[in-house]
Amino acid sequence: MLRSHTCGELRNEHVGQKVTLSGWVQRVRDKGGLVWIDLRDRYGITQLVGEEGVTGADVLESMKNLGREYVIQVEGEVTERFSKNDKLATGDIEIKIAALTVLNGAKVPPFKIEDETDGGEDLRMKYRYLDLRRNPIRENLVLRHRLAKETRNYLDAQSFIEVETPVLIKSTPEGARDFLVPSRMNPGEFYALPQSPQTFKQLLMVSGFDRYYQIVKCFRDEDLRADRQPEFTQIDCELAFVTREDILNLFEGLMKHLLKEVKGVEVDNFPRMDYQDAMKYYGNDKPDIRFDMKLTDLNDVAQNKGFNVFDSAEIVLGICAEGCAEYTRKQIDQLTDWVKRPQIGAKGMVYVKCNPDGSFKSSVDKFYSQDDLKAWAEKCNAKPGDLILVLSGELNHTRKAMSELRLEMGERLGLRDKNTFKPLWVVNFPLLEWDEDTKRFHAMHHPFTSPVPEDLDKLETDPGSVNANAYDMVINGVEIGGGSIRIHDKEIQSRMFDALGFTKEEAQAQFGFLMEAFEFGAPPHGGIAFGFDRICSLFGGSDSIRDYIAFSKNTSGRDVMIDSPSPTNDEQLKELGIALRK
Repeated sequence: MLRSHTCGELRNEHVGQKVTLSGWVQRVRDKGGLVWIDLRDRYGITQLVGEEGVTGADVLESMKNLGREYVIQVEGEVTERFSKNDKLATGDIEIKIAALTVLNGAKVPPFKIEDETDGGEDLRMKYRYLDLRRNPIRENLVLRHRLAKETRNYLDAQSFIEVETPVLIKSTPEGARDFLVPSRMNPGEFYALPQSPQTFKQLLMVSGFDRYYQIVKCFRDEDLRADRQPEFTQIDCELAFVTREDILNLFEGLMKHLLKEVKGVEVDNFPRMDYQDAMKYYGNDKPDIRFDMKLTDLNDVAQNKGFNVFDSAEIVLGICAEGCAEYTRKQIDQLTDWVKRPQIGAKGMVYVKCNPDGSFKSSVDKFYSQDDLKAWAEKCNAKPGDLILVLSGELNHTRKAMSELRLEMGERLGLRDKNTFKPLWVVNFPLLEWDEDTKRFHAMHHPFTSPVPEDLDKLETDPGSVNANAYDMVINGVEIGGGSIRIHDKEIQSRMFDALGFTKEEAQAQFGFLMEAFEFGAPPHGGIAFGFDRICSLFGGSDSIRDYIAFSKNTSGRDVMIDSPSPTNDEQLKELGIALRK
């Protein structure tokens, strides 16, 4: 081996030992008669020292000529440092170099390979192999490794079996766009890359593998953002002979295990929140419950007072920002501008200051009396010293805007501590949602989700009111996983396809293999899939998943390091039966 120890393991107990280290040159400090080198590998940094009259002249000269990121091997003796560095695990020792070998030279890197780098994101992605040498990125991938390991440990202890499912599958019409792969052997036909292993894991339940899991790559051709990539990883699970409660309890256990083993955090049982309550009180289906500040419906106290903006609105919503009555006009104007941004889309914002003396000052004093504003405060549970912020308009749009304003106020008030974890389950989602463009219902989750038993009779008569036997796990306002009890009865699955507007022929062409499998004894079953990249970024305290993926893509879906996607040549297209470019 080219090393006896790593650059992160030597301590005082090793003083006097002869060692061999290999790694990358972090920096060289040449003081003439003394030369220091910081040598780095993925385990840490060790200081090397050469001294005139002690170190061989040729070795000392080699040390002085080293550049950043040179790959070297050194031999020497571990000695105690005179000036210790308490910021390094190896800061009590250094290596007196006896021999040095340059294993490979290096060009000057385009950015500093340090914790605080001078490289922008685009540059770091282009030279990702250099970015991966930095401690923060390395630590992110170590965190990812630990989460995968502990996930396997927990599921293995619960009798799950890891099974690999195909990557080249059949395209389905539901969900996001598929990535298509042309078949050379079957001209004019295409595989799809899986958006999830959904049908295969259900078939495994029919096969008798009653507890399946897989940490699996999935693919969706959709617009990207900080928490999305065209290829991503799921913790994919399915169980047979279980109820919803069984699944919720078992996967609460998984998340508790991960939080305890990886973060050292213990959480109580997860609260359950109905989808309708999540939308009513938080404005979205992934509420951040680290802080209160619930949305309050002010229609009955704010409308019919002559203020046309409110009178003509479908909903008037308020939130109470505790202790913010001292906000200046400039601060409130900044908030108003913030909600007017295109990403939020509010037309304006009304405020009410609850003054310490019990009086009220608002931006709509012309239309509302002190008694009126007192009624607002009572509904919002606002106290003297608090600030009420109000938006109005169409129901869904206003809920979404107010949800964003709530999160922004939580951020500004320091209520969203990334080291605090508040999980919950959101349950009782609508089974179907109406699409105005296609004039038909679409599955809110996927077409294999079972209705709750008590709503089954409404599938034909009132499909929009049917609740799904589905559930999402949410932590700190991030949906990290979702699943459902599946339909295991062929007749009910056929009724579901009818509700979704599939013809018998379309259902047979797309899912005939699954329907036929159900005829051979499908057990009751359900499952869940967790966004593994999202869990990694959540545990790491980041809003972006990119730095938790070794080789990620940018917001245009490009890998700028290898310049992919890229054109192919005409001969390849011809082999695949695809029309040549003009």
